[in-house]
Amino acid sequence: MAVNILIVGVGGQGTLLASKIIGGAAIETGCDVKVSEVHGMSQRGGSVVTYVRYSKEDVASPIIERGEADIILAFELLEAYRSISYLKKGGRLIIGTQEIAPMPVITGAAKYPEDILSKLKEAGINACAIDAMALAKKAGSEKAANVVMIGKMAAESEIDKEIWVNVIKQTVKPKFAEMNVNAFLLGYEA
Repeated sequence: MAVNILIVGVGGQGTLLASKIIGGAAIETGCDVKVSEVHGMSQRGGSVVTYVRYSKEDVASPIIERGEADIILAFELLEAYRSISYLKKGGRLIIGTQEIAPMPVITGAAKYPEDILSKLKEAGINACAIDAMALAKKAGSEKAANVVMIGKMAAESEIDKEIWVNVIKQTVKPKFAEMNVNAFLLGYEA
């Protein structure tokens, strides 16, 4: 049975890098991996969605339908809220607490929803919120918040920590490897 991970965020938050790291770790365990990227308006701070599916058996399609995600890794609160219909019953939502106002909020045409975490809890969603930005800053750069989030997710996965660390070192530029490994470890231990 495939593990279905939906990664959601805003352009510039590193959803594509996250999908490469998660897919790479699954490949290292001998899994068949399919990844699909839906960019949206990523260059302008718009929504970015990435699907990662992996299994010891063949994975036919990279697409995750509504109600099928085992895990939603959400780098931003509103994106978590928008994607919740993809989470399967009993699935896990891991949320970065960062708020990035979309264009309608910036222009005053809409308001950023209040109390998103409370609404998710009231809906019975199995959610875990983490201040990934603060942990990434502690690791050396707020840009590593995505890797903090991967660490949090990885701590609950069946993939060994050493595999994750090695894939991060292979995937990011060498000059950022140590910082990203530190960010991963902070998330893993959070």
